[in-house]
Amino acid sequence: RVMEGTSAKTIVIPATGDSLGVTPRNGDMSWKDFLSRAAGRSSMYSPVYQSADALINILFSSGTTGEPKVIPWTQLCPIRCAADTWAHLDLRPKDVDLWPTNLGWVMGPIQIFSCFLNGATLALYHGSPLGRGFCKFVQDARVSVLGSVPSLVKSWKAGNLTKGLDWTKIRVLATTGEASDIDDNLWLSSRTCYKPIVECCGGTELASSYIQGRLLQPQAFGAFSGPSMSTGFVILDEQGNPYPDDLPCSGEVGLFPLYFGATNRLLNADHDKVYFDGMPIYRGRQLRRHGDIIQRTVGGYYIVQGRADDTMNLGGIKTSSVEIERVCNGADEGLLETAAVSIKPSGGGPEQLAILAVLKDGSTTCDANLLKSKFQRAIQKNLNPLFKVSYVKIVPEFPRTASNKLLRRVLRDQLKQELANRSKL
Repeated sequence: RVMEGTSAKTIVIPATGDSLGVTPRNGDMSWKDFLSRAAGRSSMYSPVYQSADALINILFSSGTTGEPKVIPWTQLCPIRCAADTWAHLDLRPKDVDLWPTNLGWVMGPIQIFSCFLNGATLALYHGSPLGRGFCKFVQDARVSVLGSVPSLVKSWKAGNLTKGLDWTKIRVLATTGEASDIDDNLWLSSRTCYKPIVECCGGTELASSYIQGRLLQPQAFGAFSGPSMSTGFVILDEQGNPYPDDLPCSGEVGLFPLYFGATNRLLNADHDKVYFDGMPIYRGRQLRRHGDIIQRTVGGYYIVQGRADDTMNLGGIKTSSVEIERVCNGADEGLLETAAVSIKPSGGGPEQLAILAVLKDGSTTCDANLLKSKFQRAIQKNLNPLFKVSYVKIVPEFPRTASNKLLRRVLRDQLKQELANRSKL
């Protein structure tokens, strides 16, 4: 693709070994030749000064709430990445930092910048983080700061993959990507002699987390301490009015617009339309849209309840997919995870609740009607007696983004099509 798209001089890295699978053009060079040309040269280079808004790399959002956005990062973004991990994860020069990710997800660049600017060691594992090999690498690499994604923790726990391993070198745990399960968090913390788990939630366009845990106060499993360093936000009611800062509540978050490291442009969309149009004015400034529904608890902690487009109206009551999934995940011991979506009947009428389930053994042979009864009892007992489960389906796995986020909109579209085909028959 590079050869077809540009005449620029190119360095070609072999997929395996030293041999190239393509014939370089005139002016191109192999990775091996490139390294040999640098041999013997001075390692001291003069810095190149650029403005604060000079581009350094381009990232793509996961597309969980629509088309992927092309997001340019500037010189400010690495500073924000490193500052966040220094302030909230206490990342130090002697730490060994590991977070299962790749460069197709925002956590990849965040890890690189955070480690190198804070002087920590970046641990790299080549392979799937779902197996025991990864868990053993955590031990052997003497990882001291370990990041995770809740669905990975669920898999480690289900397979008991840390049995016999020593994770006591870990002093700080962190998690992001999706809503945490409290029982899974308790299990993960117990592997490390009960070290704290710092919850992180942000976005590619922010180059950071807008809401995070803090090691300066006790951490509540599955909850956030408050805004990240230098960040501010309010929780909005359904009319777009901010709730008082000390009031327990739930609603869509609005970010303060002055946000160090955040984007001010997109390469494939109108930035103002995506992040600001329709947002309310707060203290003379228009708030920035992020799309999360968050809850402030009585104790002053915060719980992210999912994306605004993952909310549903059941019997006139608004609730989130995450709330329902928290309850359903504990309804049966054979469950690995669940996904809750709402389906609007083709002929009109109120939204119907559908729950999809993945079993620990990966099978699809469980009695769906029996699961439906268990889900219904769990929801009536622990959430709302008026919510009715209309449909249950067992699937081998859920569709996910490169960052492991659950694609509920894909499940919703698949169910709509399936139910539409049934009605035609």
